[in-house]
Amino acid sequence: MNAVTLSSKYQVVIPQAVRERLGLQPGQRFQVVALEGRVELIPVEPAKALRGFMKGARPEVRREKADRTL
Repeated sequence: MNAVTLSSKYQVVIPQAVRERLGLQPGQRFQVVALEGRVELIPVEPAKALRGFMKGARPEVRREKADRTL
C-alpha cells in the first residue's frame, strides 16, 4: 500500500510505482470524485481515444412500452 501526504497547498504526489503501473504522464488531467469517505482520481480520456470503443456492439436495444409514451 502506498501512503501519501496532503501538502499545505492541498497537493499530493502519486507514487512512482503507481504512475508507472498506470502509465500516467505529467500534465494528464483527472476527474476528482468524492465517494463515501474516499477520493478517487479518474483519468480524463481525450475524445480521440474513444474512437472505435463500441466496435462490434449490437445496435438493437430492447425497450419497455413505458419508454415509448410521451
